[in-house]
Amino acid sequence: MARQTASPLLFNSFYMKAEDHFRIGTVLKTKGLKGELQIYVDFDGIEDIKFNAVFIDIAGKMIPYFVSSIKYLQKNNAYLNLEDVDTIEKAAVLAKRDIYLPNKLKPKKKKGEFTLNDIEGFIAIDETHGELGEIIAVQEYPQQLIATVQYKNKEVLFPLNIEIIKGIDVEGREIYIDLPEGLLDIYLEG
Repeated sequence: MARQTASPLLFNSFYMKAEDHFRIGTVLKTKGLKGELQIYVDFDGIEDIKFNAVFIDIAGKMIPYFVSSIKYLQKNNAYLNLEDVDTIEKAAVLAKRDIYLPNKLKPKKKKGEFTLNDIEGFIAIDETHGELGEIIAVQEYPQQLIATVQYKNKEVLFPLNIEIIKGIDVEGREIYIDLPEGLLDIYLEG
């Protein structure tokens, strides 16, 4: 019995919202001539989630694709084969695009488990400049998280990594950081 494939053509009029999905990674590039994709996986524990389809963000729409196979390589890399993506031309259209799964597949956090995604609403305090303000957003980009604060009526973004974060007070809802010299000046001069 033939299975219906999730070609983008079948779903042109069907719109799925991004907030109903969680990001698992990004298509880096094509591999070979038969449509294989090299992907960067930045969602921990993805190999423990059972899924047969992924959603790829194309022009702000979540387009579903059935998975033929996925091969996990090192910690954050995998090769992905999608049904109906069987040429380098079809695969090239998907390069540099984010990959998502439905929220219902997202593993539940254990009680008391804390991640950097949980610092939204925390107050950012810089060693040099003092209190910067409340973190209004935490966004995932390939290989790092970016926090956003409103500082002196300007939106300021900074990476959340081991070099910048000096401490986190979970109960007091504060994060202590040491921003690189000149980073705030870039935002304040504009």
